Amino acid sequence: MIVAGWRPARVVGVTEQTASSRSILLDVSDWPGNDPGQHVDVRLTAEDGYQAVRSYSLASSGDSTVVELGVDEIPAGEVSPYLVRDVMVGDELEVKGPLGRFFVWRPDQEGPVQLIAGGSGIVPLVAMVRAAEAAGVGSSMRLLYSVRSAADAMFGDELRNDAEGNGAAGSERAAVDVRWAYTRSAPPGWNGRAGRLDADAVAAAVWPADRRPLVFVCGPTGFVEHVSRILVQLGHDPERVRTERFGGS
Repeated sequence: MIVAGWRPARVVGVTEQTASSRSILLDVSDWPGNDPGQHVDVRLTAEDGYQAVRSYSLASSGDSTVVELGVDEIPAGEVSPYLVRDVMVGDELEVKGPLGRFFVWRPDQEGPVQLIAGGSGIVPLVAMVRAAEAAGVGSSMRLLYSVRSAADAMFGDELRNDAEGNGAAGSERAAVDVRWAYTRSAPPGWNGRAGRLDADAVAAAVWPADRRPLVFVCGPTGFVEHVSRILVQLGHDPERVRTERFGGS
C-alpha cells in the first residue's frame, strides 16, 4: 500500500561491491519505472517508531519492478551502516520516488556524453552506462572513474569488463569507453600515475570541448567542484555540465 508516496520494498538481493559498500536489489511491486540518474528516498522505522530517511542513487533504470541501490557506508552514519552490514534478503524497507529530473540521461538525447565519477558517485552513472549499452549507443558515451585504488571501485568488475572492450559475452554491443584514475595506489601493470585528477589527466580522458558533450559529474563536493573547474578551463560549456554532489549517512 502506498502511504504519502512511500512504497513497500522487499530486499531480493545484496552484493558486496567493496569492503565498505553494497548494491541492494529491491522489489517494489508498483514501481513506475525510472530514468538513468534518478534516486530514491529510503525510510527505516525502528521498533519504537523512530524513523530515519536518506537518499540513495539508483544503479538501475527502466520499467522493471526490481530496482538497484548502491550504498557506501559512512561509519558514523545512521542508515548506511545498517544497509551495508545488516540488511538481508527478505527484509522490508520503504522507498519514495523516483526522484530527480535534472541529473538524468535518456538515450534519445543528442550528442556525445561524458560521465565523470568520484568514489561512490559512480552509482547513478552506472545506470547511464547500462542504459546506453542496452540502447546500442554506448560508443557515444565515455566514463572517467576516479577511485583511491582498484579495490575501492564499486561495480568494478562490470566496468573493467567494458574498459577491456569485452562487453557482454557473445554480444556485439558497443561498450562505453571506460577510463580509470587512481588517487592513492594503482594496480599492478598500470601505466599511468596515481594522484588527484589534474587538467592534463582530464583532458586526456574525456571528449574534447569542441565536440560539445553533455557532461555528468558525480561525487563528493570537493571532487565535483575541482573537476567542474577543470572542465570550464578546458573550454567546456558550463551549461552542458551537470553535477550532483553526494553525502551520506
